[in-house]
Amino acid sequence: MIPIKFKARMKEMLANEYDDFIASYDRANYHSLRINPLKHSTNTSDIDIKDSCNPLSKEVQHLENALGCSLTPVRWCNTGFYYDENIRPGKHPLHEAGAYYIQEASAMAPAEYLDINPGETVLDLCAAPGGKSTQIAGKMNGEGLLISNEIIPSRAKILSENIERMGIRNAVVTNESSERLAHFFPEFFDKIMVDAPCSGEGMFRKNTTACDEWSTDNVINCAKRQAEILDNAATMLKTGGRIVYSTCTFSPEENEGTIIHFLLRNPDFFLVDVKKYDGMSDGSVSFAKMCLSDTDVTKANGFLQTIPYTIRMLPHRLKGEGHFVAVLEKKPFHETTESDAPKKLKRIKGVKDKSIKEYLNFADSFFINKPAGTHIMFGDNLYVVPVICPPLDGIKVLRAGLLLGTFLKNRFEPAHSIALALSPSDVRNVINISLPVSENHNITENSGVTENVNTTQNSDADIIYKYINGETFSYDGEKGWYLIAVNGYSIGFGKLSSGIMKNHYPKGLRKSLK
Repeated sequence: MIPIKFKARMKEMLANEYDDFIASYDRANYHSLRINPLKHSTNTSDIDIKDSCNPLSKEVQHLENALGCSLTPVRWCNTGFYYDENIRPGKHPLHEAGAYYIQEASAMAPAEYLDINPGETVLDLCAAPGGKSTQIAGKMNGEGLLISNEIIPSRAKILSENIERMGIRNAVVTNESSERLAHFFPEFFDKIMVDAPCSGEGMFRKNTTACDEWSTDNVINCAKRQAEILDNAATMLKTGGRIVYSTCTFSPEENEGTIIHFLLRNPDFFLVDVKKYDGMSDGSVSFAKMCLSDTDVTKANGFLQTIPYTIRMLPHRLKGEGHFVAVLEKKPFHETTESDAPKKLKRIKGVKDKSIKEYLNFADSFFINKPAGTHIMFGDNLYVVPVICPPLDGIKVLRAGLLLGTFLKNRFEPAHSIALALSPSDVRNVINISLPVSENHNITENSGVTENVNTTQNSDADIIYKYINGETFSYDGEKGWYLIAVNGYSIGFGKLSSGIMKNHYPKGLRKSLK
């Protein structure tokens, strides 16, 4: 199934490593997931960073208990772990609760190199289905502003759904071209992720469709599109900011070639020499030269010396698929020739409290910790966005921050998205449904639920599967809204009336996990 022309090119590129590379196609796939640091099964005070090199060590133990397997760390991502191929974490309630994101291990590397700090403005320019956006959001810890963009509407919808499932509060999901976004956000972002559309050669082992669609013409077309996207990203980056460019392909035209041409067009950028982990390879100067004319080779001499700072990830060298990563930074303001600093964009204007009284009444009675930010309205829907968010007029927006809920005939109904973004300690009424330790696992540690959470009066753990399937259940308590949690992870809402917990799990998400 592997294209003959592709194999011939890889043999020329890899020389004596080619046989090992081809042999990797017969190797079983590695399976990996990334723990979501925005959601905790325990109080954060219970997570002692001194008891492990991984500050989420207790979360790892809880997931091992629930999934019934040991989790082995991914070296380049401290929240990434390999799991046993016989486990199906996508069919588990904790997946629906956003406790983790299933992601190929090599794909976890680019967001790590973005070097995110809470409070920054960050753009994920080609974000669907959401792996890198959710990873970035975990590092932002709810602070700052993340704009996750996808140009294809159907993929943007999937992106928005994953942003919701992972409980992300500070993300705006947009459906625009890179050119349109560059018009709205000149020199606005501290960090930009460009996981560029590519020929997908690195996914041949996992995706036969990528093999069928591959051609040398497509490689060239992808390189042209990547150049346009990168240039638009450059106009949106602040001086001193960072772009991480990545692909899941091996072709020099889309990797070293794209980067060297970008540097020639944008001399105010430079490549950063970053740490490489065992199995990662240097980018190739010879591959970059292959993509240049004789005249451009002379012009690019200084830039060519830094091409080895880029990273190639090859499946026969590490536990992951093919990937390429380049870390670019824009020279600080004092090193540029610009005379004026970029103008700051205005902040979005929120609605007045008197127009959302029903929500505020609900919030006072239900929340211990209210979601902070600026309240804005889209139709009857109420959102909260980070206060640093600029106006969104003229932009195709699928998700304007965190959807709080909807106003219906003089009442407010909370949205599923706010349930997923909450911790049990954020609200007054919580029902926690405890799943037993998996029969396939020998760890016997208790699942460790937050102290303020009451366990269900029904000891049958199957109740969570019924809840996800849309069924009601009996419960004795005060009437009103309840946050439903599984093993301490919030998963949705229920509303108690006359001893029956009415199910508010969205109909479109209901499913049988058994």
